[in-house]
Amino acid sequence: MAKPKIAIIVSSTRPTRFADIPTAWIKAQAEARGDMDVEVLDLRDYPLPFFDEVASNAWAPSQNAVAVKWQKKLAEFDGYIFVVAEYNRSITGALKNALDQAYVEWAKKPAGVVAYGSVGGTRAAEHLRLIAVELQMVPVRNGVHIGGGDFFKVHPGFGGSGNLGDIAGSIEPSAKAMLDDMAWWAKATMAAR
Repeated sequence: MAKPKIAIIVSSTRPTRFADIPTAWIKAQAEARGDMDVEVLDLRDYPLPFFDEVASNAWAPSQNAVAVKWQKKLAEFDGYIFVVAEYNRSITGALKNALDQAYVEWAKKPAGVVAYGSVGGTRAAEHLRLIAVELQMVPVRNGVHIGGGDFFKVHPGFGGSGNLGDIAGSIEPSAKAMLDDMAWWAKATMAAR
């Protein structure tokens, strides 16, 4: 069986986003394992309109060219790791819209989470997992949560270092567990599909 191909989806599109730091870090963690291929998908590269199709692409083909491009790219992957900022106790609007722009492509594939915010992005991760279930994804149990003192220690906007190595002891074990889950579920769902 081929190695699973996993997309790391950057869910914040703000110019001042923190997301690039945990994205680069989790990409390096995944690549070091050798049991999956990873590619970063940045929502900035897909200027999706607000969902305005007649229905989900589960029921009718999408008409918007950017949405179709997004769907075709998503279809290349066997699972997804979402780098999630917590905005007002939920996921970003850009991520929700990107999730809504596809359906068929998400189904029967694992979803992992690297979340950040004052309480580790926990509420955003919970919302994302609920949405993933509706899209027939397999949300994995383990996730990475960067919160509290660790968040402020590494977030440059709050005077932090910008180096996740400074909090490796806090987040590496959960990253390993999440990546273990992703590898297992990706292989299982690849075989089942």
